[in-house]
Amino acid sequence: MPRQNGQRRDPVRTREAILVAAQDEFSRKGLSGGRVDAIARRSRANKRMIYHYFGSKQRLYLSVLERMYAEIRDAEAALRLEQLAPRAAMRRLVEFSFDYYTDHPHFIRLLDNENLHKARNLKRSPGIRQRNSPLVAMIEDLLRRGASTGDFRSGVNPVQLYISIAGLGYFYFANIYTLSAIFGLDLEADAARAARRQHVVEVVLDYLKS
Repeated sequence: MPRQNGQRRDPVRTREAILVAAQDEFSRKGLSGGRVDAIARRSRANKRMIYHYFGSKQRLYLSVLERMYAEIRDAEAALRLEQLAPRAAMRRLVEFSFDYYTDHPHFIRLLDNENLHKARNLKRSPGIRQRNSPLVAMIEDLLRRGASTGDFRSGVNPVQLYISIAGLGYFYFANIYTLSAIFGLDLEADAARAARRQHVVEVVLDYLKS
């Protein structure tokens, strides 16, 4: 096994360190502006190892995107919404989605950058649709349970609903500085975020009322 600084290299930890460093670099500078040299310094892995694990800067960037989606999907699955009553489960999902943007600012920046390029890199991922399909099934099951108990109206499209849930939070965080400027508010303040979070929950739950 290769050694670095007299230590036996752990391939799993090295790969993870590279991905963490690349996430930071690409979220701040995008694919074109991100530098492999900077990622190597931050991860304490030389460039040769980066290309050994990922093949190219573009492939490393795609791996960062895939990891980003895997993390949020795994976190959503861990909510165990099937164990909660429909309205409580939906509230939990909406709150989680909003909080995720608060706790993972790189998520917003990476999505902004990839959308700027019309998802040309994400489209190269062979399993991205399959990785996200459990989310749709989870929401579909939740809507079905809610309709059967009379908590939710029937006929709600799970994909459209998720886009609305994500959009209500995403727009706020993606535009937080311009919105703060034009309305003369500090939307980064804890109280402002809490008010927005509650508003998003109410909008979704009111829409779903039977």
